[in-house]
Amino acid sequence: MYQKHILENGIRVVSEEVPFANSIALGVWVRTGSRDEDTTNQGVSHFLEHLLFKGTTRRTARQIAEELEAVGGIINAFTTKEYTCFYTRVLAEHLDLAIDVLSDMFFNSLLAVEDIEKEKKVILEEIKMYEDSPDELVHDLFAQAIWPGHPLGRAILGTYETVANLNRDVIYRYYQEHYNSASIVLAAAGKFSTAGLVARLHEAFGLKTCPGRQGEYRPPRNHPGVSVNVKDTEQVQICLGVPGLPQDHGDIYALQALNNILGGGLSSRLFQLIREEQALAYSVYSYHAGFSDSGLLTIYAGTSPDNYRRVVTLILEEIAFLKDKGVTEKELKRTKDQIRGNLLLGQENVNHRMSRLGKTELTYGRVITAEEVIERLNEVTEDDVRAVAGRLFRPEYLSLTTLGPEVEPLDLAACARQAGV
Repeated sequence: MYQKHILENGIRVVSEEVPFANSIALGVWVRTGSRDEDTTNQGVSHFLEHLLFKGTTRRTARQIAEELEAVGGIINAFTTKEYTCFYTRVLAEHLDLAIDVLSDMFFNSLLAVEDIEKEKKVILEEIKMYEDSPDELVHDLFAQAIWPGHPLGRAILGTYETVANLNRDVIYRYYQEHYNSASIVLAAAGKFSTAGLVARLHEAFGLKTCPGRQGEYRPPRNHPGVSVNVKDTEQVQICLGVPGLPQDHGDIYALQALNNILGGGLSSRLFQLIREEQALAYSVYSYHAGFSDSGLLTIYAGTSPDNYRRVVTLILEEIAFLKDKGVTEKELKRTKDQIRGNLLLGQENVNHRMSRLGKTELTYGRVITAEEVIERLNEVTEDDVRAVAGRLFRPEYLSLTTLGPEVEPLDLAACARQAGV
């Protein structure tokens, strides 16, 4: 069972004791990400995440890395479109050290000008590395095409130009405005006493002043269509999809089952059809990215230019078949068992438990347990899955983005009609 406490300054703490564990996972979750940026400071959320590792008034960047690694611990962070997380995992005996290092980074980082200029070079190299990975880049291009001009359509890393133009004043102002008490959740899972943990976290985090403002979001406007991006690669990278559902939508569990059946694993329809039966792709899958007020359901495949049209046609035909015939009782049971198994296996890992606590509290204002997900998923019927497929996979909602060698233009609307979507 998890527990929730609110510190003196309003920061939330969610924790779960795991007596059989030997370690503790601790995360600082902040409800701010690339969606909170504008065109002038694009990439600042990710940049700030990097800078908090670059030294404090008490520690150098090297000491931040060495102190936890010296006791076998790990420390890392990541930035998404709607939140940022700094996390560590250590043996239970080193909890005080983990709290001290995280709070020191969080409140005492120097954000020094020389570190900013040095880190710009690192992040620009990270952008170059990402652009050299077409199978990753195509997903950003797909979001950009379907949500042009909206923060959800922009890359988390930023662009060469926006990152190069960031300076200390911009970064510090963003830190002051967005790293505020209402936006922060501390999540912990592992071997500890809750009372002792909360007392330590209150001393390290709860007595700090964290002013600022909560970001206000506006939902994106969808722009379905075809976007062709030419790049010198061997394969054509394909993203085909539709707008999805917000994270708290009533049909989100039916969509989760739909996605898993369609392209969620090795036994999914698309994997079996396109890779195993037709041998047209090595990698093919689907996923749903849910946000606070919107979502994106994406099908990905990488194939040779000669097979591009055939792969798109097969995907559309499978979508049409799913809308028309739905899913079988056997498929739905198998996907429920698969998702249940993944969730319960994840419960054996304190990092997974911590992440569920932090992310759901930050996103929904409450913790959604694995048991609740399983219960809600078990309520999904075959009719529910078919209904959500019919609602989302409408011809006028379809979008296609390609990245790779120049290929013959494809009329997506005509292909969809021909496939029966």
